[in-house]
Amino acid sequence: MKLRIDNQVLIDEFFQDTRLLGIVAPIKHYQFCWHLNQILRFDFRINNSIEIQLNKKQRNYFFSIYEYAENCGTIRHYLYNNQFDGEYLLPEFKHLDFLWLIKDDIIQDEEILALMSSIKTIPAVQLISEMTNEKIKNKQHLIF
Repeated sequence: MKLRIDNQVLIDEFFQDTRLLGIVAPIKHYQFCWHLNQILRFDFRINNSIEIQLNKKQRNYFFSIYEYAENCGTIRHYLYNNQFDGEYLLPEFKHLDFLWLIKDDIIQDEEILALMSSIKTIPAVQLISEMTNEKIKNKQHLIF
């Protein structure tokens, strides 16, 4: 008897109580995090233990993830780098530089709009939009 992992169950559980933002900001990930930490008073730090590794065309690609846990409540923020060496974490969104996942608690629409408004004040940010889970083909690439 073989046991099979049901990827859809994993995906559904991982994305329960999440919001996802797509960001176009053509700057280095560490510079973007610095700006976010300054403007939002967040403390994004790179978390190498949850870095995403994809193997494509006999090569490994590494997508860094920055993490910030809010002091009050259970909300955690994850900032993914969508590009590494010409490959994309979410190939269906090649125009996006960063993906921002907000996880582990329900966040209100007003809070999302306020957050997006603050992020837009960073000079390098050209676009920010909320992404619906239905549009993401490669959701499993975001699971760490």
